[in-house]
Amino acid sequence: MAKKKRFTNGTFERLIDEITETYKGDSGINFIDAANLPVRGQIVEVLELLFEVLFPGHTGNKAVTRSNIRYVIGDLLSQIHVQLVEQINRAYEYQCRINNCRRCNCRMMAEKVAGELLAQLPWIRERLKGDVRAAYDGDPAAKSYEEIVMSYPCLMAIGTYRIAHELWVRQVPLIPRIMSECAHARTGIDIHPGATIGANFFIDHGTGVVIGETTIIGNNVKIYQGTTLGALSFRRDERGRIIKGGKRHPTIEDDVTIYAEATILGDVTVGKGAVIGGNTWIKESVPPGMTVWSPQPDLVYRKRETGRKKKG
Repeated sequence: MAKKKRFTNGTFERLIDEITETYKGDSGINFIDAANLPVRGQIVEVLELLFEVLFPGHTGNKAVTRSNIRYVIGDLLSQIHVQLVEQINRAYEYQCRINNCRRCNCRMMAEKVAGELLAQLPWIRERLKGDVRAAYDGDPAAKSYEEIVMSYPCLMAIGTYRIAHELWVRQVPLIPRIMSECAHARTGIDIHPGATIGANFFIDHGTGVVIGETTIIGNNVKIYQGTTLGALSFRRDERGRIIKGGKRHPTIEDDVTIYAEATILGDVTVGKGAVIGGNTWIKESVPPGMTVWSPQPDLVYRKRETGRKKKG
């Protein structure tokens, strides 16, 4: 049996020295002297407050009535604004530090973007109403809108996307990805904040869904668990490094249904009203109104033997 290693004062001090030595010269994986980085926990708190505004009273954290709704929403918006400005300011300061920029007024930019996001909340709420309605109409197991809001993982993922996307299009660093990855961790649904998603969007079940950065999704689209809207390949420069940017994910037009475990890769278009069957692999554009499916696999049925054979 191996002996347990005991730390003496000397070995403990050497371990500290060895670990701190690995921090030298690192960029991006250390957060030492980085007080201007956004704080993940604070961003999660801002998201939770935003969901209280979008679906007032759904968590039970605040008692909301018709008589106090204006007070509650006003209090929430004030908290969100203060925290959001602080975190966006940190994100801008981080970007300025990386780019050696000394001219930006990060605080003023943060105030502007935070105000613009709050101004978009009525529009975001209307979009989420359509998403809830699409879930209710598209899922025969759904009993009520309340059930969808309180329990369906797709609503958390889509709601977080719609918030994060507003920050993404305003070129806020870090925060949109932090938001989307928080939703990914909670729901198993990975929606990049750079994607463009139309109205009345429903993800049934949801686990394992991946929607890439340059994906464009139209209105009234329904997708099932395990669907991947991904990139086919990546262009590389003369040094072999991936060239970032450019359209590399699918475009899904209006009224498309994509069934479970379908994989659609590259800058292809799935035309309006098309149906993509489960477990299909799509690398070419699909015309409008078409149905695509994989051939039925060969199945083998064998009767299970029970009991032991008697020795003769």
